[in-house]
Amino acid sequence: MTMAAITAPYFVDQAFANTSGKKLKHACIGVGGMGAYDLQNFKSHPDVEIVALCDVDENNLRKAAELIPGARLYSDWRELLEKEKNQIDSVNVTVPDHNHFVIAMSAIQLKKHVYCQKPMCHDVAEVRELTEAAVKAGLVTQLGTQIASSKGDRTAVQWIKQSIIGKVKHAYLCSNRSGIAGYRLEGPRPEKAEEIPTTLDWDKWIGTAPMRPFATSIYHPGIWRAWQDFGTGWSGDIGCHIFDAVWKGLGLKAPLTVVAEVQHSWQDSSERRADTWPQGNHISWTFPGNDKIESEVLPLEWFDGEFYPPEEVRDLFNNGEKYPEEAAMLVGTEGALLIPHGGTPVLLPESKFKDYKYPDLEERNHYHHFVDACLEKAKTESHFAQSGPMTEAILLGTVAIRVPGILLQWDPVNLKFPNYPKAEKYLKRKYRKGWDLDAK
Repeated sequence: MTMAAITAPYFVDQAFANTSGKKLKHACIGVGGMGAYDLQNFKSHPDVEIVALCDVDENNLRKAAELIPGARLYSDWRELLEKEKNQIDSVNVTVPDHNHFVIAMSAIQLKKHVYCQKPMCHDVAEVRELTEAAVKAGLVTQLGTQIASSKGDRTAVQWIKQSIIGKVKHAYLCSNRSGIAGYRLEGPRPEKAEEIPTTLDWDKWIGTAPMRPFATSIYHPGIWRAWQDFGTGWSGDIGCHIFDAVWKGLGLKAPLTVVAEVQHSWQDSSERRADTWPQGNHISWTFPGNDKIESEVLPLEWFDGEFYPPEEVRDLFNNGEKYPEEAAMLVGTEGALLIPHGGTPVLLPESKFKDYKYPDLEERNHYHHFVDACLEKAKTESHFAQSGPMTEAILLGTVAIRVPGILLQWDPVNLKFPNYPKAEKYLKRKYRKGWDLDAK
């Protein structure tokens, strides 16, 4: 399948494992942290029967088992899929980023519907392969961008499509949330291994990544996102939320270029650059224009950590409130649109749009929407055919982070940087021996 095919508006005739009136038999893979939240949401749907649970940490698995009495328990997702392949209809994948692809792809190969936490995968090439496989299989899929189902984000998408602020000239996205311990990692990798807890299967936690010595509170459970082996940094994680309404509303396709400016202390440290993600990034993309964009290209910028949107952009929101820590601001020919993460979008200047009515939209539960789609009652808000190309663009930003200051030209059909092939090694990792899909 070509890039053009999967970036075009796509409404798949989804195949459903269950017929109407039957419960969806579901397996939760990863039930600690965010996985516990996902489990609760699936559990709350009246038409879901959670039949299997999986986690490499016994403590997580025990807590989840108390919530779902009678569920079959596994510490290895491979064993779960093998033994439960005729007993389940769907899975959710809520594990560190580096293992998203192998689990989600294995489930798709078994014709199981997949809800996968964001970002869809760790690497650009993984996203492309998973997207194409999901579309070809005709399965129900959903990326874990929960806010995408909210009234706020859906209102923003509708307004953008209606061109209420005219044609868009520039987009500014930011996530300047403070106090995120998992992304405030200054030092290099610990050299000395600590004793692995008896309740944790470290080999399975590492999965596709290179084997690393265990260290308490450095990787599991909370700080894995800061490491290049396991996470995709702040922009890769939160970027999927902030991009979503902008991507859908404008109908964006693969970017033309991407370049990154990063935290200087990280850029100047060879040890940190080899292992961790910076704590501050300014990433700039250019996207092809369309009928909702003023020019032939759209400049779109991302700011996090110590990098903030320009003051003149923040000043557009001048009603006395602090500019949101996490938001998207679209500047158009007839006004601007502020989309606070998890909040209500605001048309600017407010005096110009004070009489503009908000659309009458119902609230949605992102997880329940996925379940309803599996049961042939709805279409998912963030299916892979749509969210896959968006995730590719976001992860191209993480590639640019690793070669700061280099303007990368992107060839989406061939997955190449024609002007800087050296960066192509960051498009796909080499998996640890025994963890390729062929080795399952």
